[in-house]
Amino acid sequence: MRLFLSTFTNKVDKKGRVSVPATFRAALAALAATGSAFNGIVAYRSFTAPCIEGCGIDFMERLSDSAQQQFDAFSPEADDITSLIFADARQLACDPEGRVMLPEDLLAHAGIGEGATFVGKGATFQIWEPEAYKVIDAEARARALRDRPTLPLKPRPPVLSGGGS
Repeated sequence: MRLFLSTFTNKVDKKGRVSVPATFRAALAALAATGSAFNGIVAYRSFTAPCIEGCGIDFMERLSDSAQQQFDAFSPEADDITSLIFADARQLACDPEGRVMLPEDLLAHAGIGEGATFVGKGATFQIWEPEAYKVIDAEARARALRDRPTLPLKPRPPVLSGGGS
């Protein structure tokens, strides 16, 4: 799995184009080298925050598999989750300069104007209006100081060596 790490703020031009951070593009390129033919990001309106959710096509494939396993095919829950994520998702190809064009409805949902903050979230990332993200980040840090959350580390599966006898 390729990871999206760190936080970057880039300018958005009048056409809605923004540079995808170089480290994010590198993670996406590594994904493309493993079989994905798509050179770009997948983006959709977050249904939990005023931001844009972003990921590689591999993460969307994993979400699709999970939805099929978790929900009955024609259940209201399956319909809701597929509408909120898959029906809203856009494949945004990178141009030769590493930019994507963010659609107007995504920009409006996140309140993005002249700048966009890309926030790495591991397997995914978010795109925020820069000042809105500063507020959210400060709130998250205050909660962490107050609540002291923990995250158990699960052991990685052992790496099998190629040699044998």
